[in-house]
Amino acid sequence: MHTSVLIIDDEPELAEYTAKYFTISGVPTEFVHNADEARAFFKEYSCSLILLDINLGTDSGFDLCREIREQLNVPIFFISARSSEDDMLLALGIGGDDYICKPYSLGVLLAKVKAALKRYEESGGKAQAEDATALIRLGNACIDLQKASVIKDGKAQPLKAMEYKLLVYLLHHKNRVIPKDEFFEKVWETDYVSDVTLNVHIRHLREKIEDDPSHPQYIRTVWGVGFMLEVTA
Repeated sequence: MHTSVLIIDDEPELAEYTAKYFTISGVPTEFVHNADEARAFFKEYSCSLILLDINLGTDSGFDLCREIREQLNVPIFFISARSSEDDMLLALGIGGDDYICKPYSLGVLLAKVKAALKRYEESGGKAQAEDATALIRLGNACIDLQKASVIKDGKAQPLKAMEYKLLVYLLHHKNRVIPKDEFFEKVWETDYVSDVTLNVHIRHLREKIEDDPSHPQYIRTVWGVGFMLEVTA
């Protein structure tokens, strides 16, 4: 069996209500309450997106995210009552695609989920575009668009789905300052994205491409506006 969304949350009433709301809104959704139930689910079933709580009773959503990321490349949205920037950065840094604070608006959450599902399903569940055939060199890094990876110092580093889409957009609009709102509209295809989410994904790209991510040569910050991929040759 395949479902569009799996909710992993130890608050039974909230998980069940969210799942019912999504399902009647045309997004089939199942829910489980802890890491063991999630592992059991994935032995028999699959999904296209995961909503993952950080606190899962005695389990950690952070640990479960790392475990899931070893096997799956589906979008993972963290949902949590914890609102500190440190938690957000950690969640995005270990493989999360977005971070939503509780209590959340069901309508807003559904809009974000639908947008992410559309991107994922249009790509066939892969972080690759149909025209991705080129090898592009940026300094010591070689970007393999077909394999959605960056090769640097002889090591291939896979790109997450959103990292790939963000990098492709930067490449298509190189040497132009791109406002943050444009990234949200064109890359995430939703207004419900935070600056923290964008900044973390930019940082991950820099870590894979730049020789010195703290002093980037290619992916430049234009303060108060957005970012630019600067390519001189």
